[in-house]
Amino acid sequence: MDPATAREAATLGIWTFLATEVLLFGGLFTSYIIYRIKYPRIFYEGHLKLDHVLGAINTVVLIGSSLTVALGIAAIRKGKVGLLRLYLSLTLLLAGTFLGVKYVEYTEKFSHGLYPDTDIFFSLYFMLTGLHGLHVLAGMVVLGAVLFLAGRGRYSESYHTPVEISGLYWHFVDLVWIYLFPLLYLLG
Repeated sequence: MDPATAREAATLGIWTFLATEVLLFGGLFTSYIIYRIKYPRIFYEGHLKLDHVLGAINTVVLIGSSLTVALGIAAIRKGKVGLLRLYLSLTLLLAGTFLGVKYVEYTEKFSHGLYPDTDIFFSLYFMLTGLHGLHVLAGMVVLGAVLFLAGRGRYSESYHTPVEISGLYWHFVDLVWIYLFPLLYLLG
């Protein structure tokens, strides 16, 4: 298969996969909205128990990670493997920071007796943020593999399809958080 056809196939594949992910999160967002309308008081009180500062920090962290992925893709398009490696390393650092902040936030919730079985708000909160966290972790594995292969000289100005495909996935992960943050933390 020639590189152009392989790139088209990979791009179609990732967009198909991302469409299924949109359906998954779309169903969960719909559940959230339905239950929020049905139990507004529970959702309002639950929203007040979230740490809005940590949520905002995580938003900035993930937006920064999307920037570093985009800069990495721009770098490899110009054949700058060293810059790609730097930007992917920064992305992984930011992703780890996101998960670290989420760990602090979960620990805080557990110490106050707030668990997935506390009420419908926290059930959905832990489900949505936990599933998103698993996607962050999966993205770290994929970007880590891309970084490793970049160090082995696998990508160049003429071949960088895996970098772009993994970047699309990472932007999706960021976009999901862009919806989760206001839905959970800001809308009281």
